[in-house]
Amino acid sequence: MRIEKITGNKKRFLDLLLLADEQEDMIDRYLPGGDLFALYDGDLKSVCVVVPIDGETCELKNIATYPHYQG
Repeated sequence: MRIEKITGNKKRFLDLLLLADEQEDMIDRYLPGGDLFALYDGDLKSVCVVVPIDGETCELKNIATYPHYQG
């Protein structure tokens, strides 16, 4: 299992991000300024977006797991 920080082409994960936030326009607001992390265990399982608020605080804006890996 590994967690990878995604730095380029974050929108390629849109299908998974939409599972947690159904409004693409909202995702478009926080995704560019956020850090996107992907969880792989063989293949992609989950993603999350973390947005810095200030020097000490971050906000988890999106966390999504493919339905067939939930449970």
